Amino acid sequence: MQNLTIQEQTHTNSLGMQFVRIEPGTFTMGSEDAALSDELTDGKAYLRDGDWDEKPVHQVTLTTPFYIGICQVTNAQYEEFQPAHNELRGLPNMGSQASPHIGFSRDDDEAVVFVDWHDATRFCEWLSEKEGLPYRLPTEAEWEYVCRAGTTTHFHTGETLPLEFHKNVGESWYPDAGRGRGAEEIMSLHVGQTPPNAWDVYDMHGNVEEWCQDWYGPYEPQPQVDPVGRDTGLYRVTRGGSHSTLLCYLRSANRMGAVPEDKHWYIGFRVVCGELPQTYHSTPAPKVALWGRNVKQESTNASTPETPYFAEPIPYVKIPDGSNGPLFSAHNHVPAIVECQNGDMFAAWYSCVTERGRELTVATSRLRFGETEWEPAEPFWGPPDRNNHATSLWRNENGRIYHFNGLSAAATWGPLALVMRYSDDNGATWSKPRFISPEHRLRHMPIASVFRRQDGSILLACDAVSGGHGGTAIWLSDDDGETWYDPGAGQPIPDFAAGKNGGWIAGIHAAVVELTDGRLMAYGRGDTIDGQMPKSVSSDSGKTWHYSASPFPVLAGGQRCVLLRLQEGPIFLASFTGDRREATPMPIVDTSGNERLVTGLFSALSYDDGETWKHIRPITDDGADRDIETMDGRTFTMGFSSAEPGGYLAVHQGRNGIIHLISSRQHYRFNLAWLKQPPPSKT
Repeated sequence: MQNLTIQEQTHTNSLGMQFVRIEPGTFTMGSEDAALSDELTDGKAYLRDGDWDEKPVHQVTLTTPFYIGICQVTNAQYEEFQPAHNELRGLPNMGSQASPHIGFSRDDDEAVVFVDWHDATRFCEWLSEKEGLPYRLPTEAEWEYVCRAGTTTHFHTGETLPLEFHKNVGESWYPDAGRGRGAEEIMSLHVGQTPPNAWDVYDMHGNVEEWCQDWYGPYEPQPQVDPVGRDTGLYRVTRGGSHSTLLCYLRSANRMGAVPEDKHWYIGFRVVCGELPQTYHSTPAPKVALWGRNVKQESTNASTPETPYFAEPIPYVKIPDGSNGPLFSAHNHVPAIVECQNGDMFAAWYSCVTERGRELTVATSRLRFGETEWEPAEPFWGPPDRNNHATSLWRNENGRIYHFNGLSAAATWGPLALVMRYSDDNGATWSKPRFISPEHRLRHMPIASVFRRQDGSILLACDAVSGGHGGTAIWLSDDDGETWYDPGAGQPIPDFAAGKNGGWIAGIHAAVVELTDGRLMAYGRGDTIDGQMPKSVSSDSGKTWHYSASPFPVLAGGQRCVLLRLQEGPIFLASFTGDRREATPMPIVDTSGNERLVTGLFSALSYDDGETWKHIRPITDDGADRDIETMDGRTFTMGFSSAEPGGYLAVHQGRNGIIHLISSRQHYRFNLAWLKQPPPSKT
């Protein structure tokens, strides 16, 4: 390939792609200032604190001129390289289980979408060979330098972005038919239709996000020359924001990122012509998170208590008040928990300001073997500015820990892809993410209900819908996690009523357990049957479910139950007596054989595969009333007749028999002997 010999201010290649020459220079990268809000008033945004990953601001010098495409790569241009991409253009939305290529980018001159980082890189390599010039993706520093075009404001237009740049501003649910606005959300992605910046480059704020060369990582404070990013990472940087996105994510300084293999209707790319800077990779590796430091690898077994055991609940969510990134003190919810082979407990959950926001990320913490307190939480997983909803953890018989997570295309938990990682060293390090199902659609939000079935398959439960009713799906793997399938895919939404059958579990957030004869049983939230929590049973590995009413109260917002087959044989259930805001009482039988009323979190055991339930009791030490903190800084009264009123539950039984139950904040520990012990009577 020849060296870059173009000297003109502009250049047009054989595909008709137009480029403008960018001269060397120095600029300030990042932002310490307030960032735009996620709300609009009369077309204008107000201010909030800036994003944490835009700091520290630092000086960057680019020493070599380069050419950048004045527009994003279009369908017609990309399809000169990959003609088959034409089949992905603007296909209509055919429902939650059909093609995800849903109406965006139909015309030749619209920005190409449904290209991952590797696709974009291969296009550059092909174009380089075709033209004899060095085409590539821009570095993150080059992108921001060009976007700013000499400005220091939020946008190259100033502190606000004019209305002509706005394309469906907001947190879009599209194509989720239950929450989105439908076809009216499909925006034109034609390139070059808004005013260019001062350097004659178009669409740097919005239209589609753009892949950059760099791996995503934290900024360093020192001045940099021709930076090219870190040597490795989990996510590639994307920049510029897109249609169907809040304005704060379209700012010059805002940083996004995505799994390199991800592709959807929000991300495209533009091309640079110029050699990649041969920068010495002196950027230090990010520090190892607390949960990954000094992790012992020796297998440990704790002693097994033979007498009834219940420990005072302890918080596992430890995030300083006022935290606004990378973790957030505002809202921590939807947990998962697993015991490592070395005896440590490992918990993960999402942390955010709002559940539907792009800032939602996944935190984790470790309770080391022999310690009495969980360590402070640190980030675990989360492509930046990409809603990561939600998490499940499971350990197989050989000690490998699996991490399952939903990955949104943007904000909201409607259009999720399903990813998996694993750790073979007690959670100290994790594999690169791999897609179980790469399409962004429903039936992809993991629930903390995953286990090995008797036939050797792995079962993972996922919400089938994004609302409070509509059911749960399951995913199965017959080859130890290599490939997965959804046995209910393509089936119509069932009629969730007693005596009916359907292809989905009744209720969202369903807890699933295998019965002794290989059938599956699930309890869920919503889709109430005869005024009770719905029960679903399948005898054909999840293809068909039979619906009936369970004997237990319905769950409400902010509540999720769990089911677990204990090592000792019975099925364990933990759930709530009713809506957390109404403290609905439920009768239990105490040591005297009399009934008394309790409220909140309770447990039950079944020795006959869910036909009957025994030993129903509140999950409390039956002591004096006292206040204990629950989710989002609220408190509840724990005592003789009251337990935690709400929370999303997750459960794991350790090898020593201790049952580890977590709500959205507290960690409970007890054993089977305690569960079988009747609660005391009033004296």
